[in-house]
Amino acid sequence: MNRLSRVEVLIIIFWTGTVLSQEAGMVSNSVPSDAVANLAPPNATLWEAGVGQGFRSSVRTASLEVGAASGFAAFGSIQAHDLALVGLSYGHMLGPVLGKDRWFRGNFEWRIELFGGAEFAPTTEWLIGLTPHLRYNFATGTRWIPFLDAGFGVTATGIGPPDLSNTFEFNSQGGIGVHWFLRDDLALTAEARYIHMSCAGISHPNLGLNGVIGMLGVTWFF
Repeated sequence: MNRLSRVEVLIIIFWTGTVLSQEAGMVSNSVPSDAVANLAPPNATLWEAGVGQGFRSSVRTASLEVGAASGFAAFGSIQAHDLALVGLSYGHMLGPVLGKDRWFRGNFEWRIELFGGAEFAPTTEWLIGLTPHLRYNFATGTRWIPFLDAGFGVTATGIGPPDLSNTFEFNSQGGIGVHWFLRDDLALTAEARYIHMSCAGISHPNLGLNGVIGMLGVTWFF
């Protein structure tokens, strides 16, 4: 056989490359677009549609707060009990954003809070409590996220007569607050709560402890 000329070799190389590129294009076109989309990394954001637009249902929270309660004598209590407090809490969003086109759009959040501290007036005593909370975080579309919060739990305390009786008491709380997001997953948190402690009539005296709590801290979202 005669040897191939240079021109013929170039023609063969060009033809082979063209065939291979066409076959590669056919293979890529045969892959479903959904499969290609699934190769993209998942969206790791905490928000459903941008900062302040409501949380994803998988979001969890952890908070550290400190504050004080100014006591007042009311609803039958005799003394005003002033408290110094620190609280640790863990939370989990209970579902997707509600009321997406309404003024009240936001997320419900379940929280469990461990708090402790001391009474510093009129006497010096200790207290520690564990309280489940239900919180509603409003989606404002900004880095300011206000919320409503309510909880009911148990407390152990050295505070006694004339307003309390047993070491173990119940506590009920309700309040308002706001998160200010320094970044997408970290916020300064400020809140004001009303707190009431009593033993629900299990023993006497059961006049109760009442106060208004101011708390300030940080909350992590993950």
